[in-house]
Amino acid sequence: MIYSLIQPDDSWILWAFLAGWAGISIYLEQKYEWASKVSGAIIALVGAMLLANLNIIPTDSPVYDTVWAYVVPLAIPLLLFQTNILKIWNESGRLLVIFLISSIGTVIGAIVGFFLLKDFIPDLYKVVGMMTGSYIGGSVNLAGLSARFETPGDLLSSTVVADNLMMALYFLILMVIPTLAFFRKRYHAPYQEMIEKSADKDEKNLAASYWKRKEISLKDIGLAVGSAFTLVAVSFKLAELFDSLIPSGENANFAYHALNGFLGDKYLMLTTVTLITVTLFSRFFENIKGAQEIGTYLIYIFFVVIGVPASLPVILQNAPLLFVLVFIMVALNMIISFIFGKLFKFNLEEIVLASNANIGGPTTAAAMAISKGWTKLVAPILIIGTLGYVIGNYIGAAIGYWFGLY
Repeated sequence: MIYSLIQPDDSWILWAFLAGWAGISIYLEQKYEWASKVSGAIIALVGAMLLANLNIIPTDSPVYDTVWAYVVPLAIPLLLFQTNILKIWNESGRLLVIFLISSIGTVIGAIVGFFLLKDFIPDLYKVVGMMTGSYIGGSVNLAGLSARFETPGDLLSSTVVADNLMMALYFLILMVIPTLAFFRKRYHAPYQEMIEKSADKDEKNLAASYWKRKEISLKDIGLAVGSAFTLVAVSFKLAELFDSLIPSGENANFAYHALNGFLGDKYLMLTTVTLITVTLFSRFFENIKGAQEIGTYLIYIFFVVIGVPASLPVILQNAPLLFVLVFIMVALNMIISFIFGKLFKFNLEEIVLASNANIGGPTTAAAMAISKGWTKLVAPILIIGTLGYVIGNYIGAAIGYWFGLY
């Protein structure tokens, strides 16, 4: 374990850093034009990455696990309170198509990476199988497929470190792409254009204009946070119940496994329950002020955590070739996504979020949509990204078994 100035069990200091740096990132984004162009999410991620690589904060801690387990689930319902379910299904259809195209890019990257590196990395078929599932449905699949292939612990840990660094770097790239003139000239970006048009003409800082001061009461805070906790509790308990009732694993047939993947997945259940509740009690939720602001702040904490595990020294010491593998897979995912996205006239935001959902999963894609202000795409990418858990599991297993023959 690499020494760090702040120890993994220094919980209050780490929470102070996560919450404080998220707040500073938001302040810089709204105070300075350069920070607004870079975005607070990138500032949050890069700041954490630098401190982790300078060994000031640890790359692993129970505090970070708490963010994944509690902060992210609470943010999701808060950001769906103003959601129109009819519009969601229209957007989800388009996102599903580009998501599947991005998945093909992952598979092509897996094939290319395996045949280029199979003579240099022992048990590479296990890694490629795991990473194919991970880069279609997110890191949740990596854990399941590593158990399926019985991947050795040292190989698994090195792969995770390479994956963390690659994801952090790729998210930075995806965050910057919508601001680059090269992409804006070649792809239609209606959501980004809508945000830019809605900003005050006299306001140079887009973030400050978008997140203007709004009227909010103690009642709003109480109803927003209380409703979010209730929705998460009910959804997660329902998912646990279905997961225990519906067979899954190697002994279950395809129908049961797929059904368990849909009903037993906590995030998909949370999104579904929230959307149904918000639709049935739309007037109640629409009158709650400040939910989007609270949810977005929680997502900024999540962005800080994403940057933490990207340890460059560990990569250089243990996993340089594994980093080459994940780079090939991510690069081909991106290339295929943007080539066919252009060919089939997808919006820039849809391409970016679909690729993000492939590589990082629904939570990172939703976090990006939130940080960019593409609020109408938050629920659709959560739904599509969560379906990637099931798709990625099967494709990753098939790829691993196929390459195992070599």
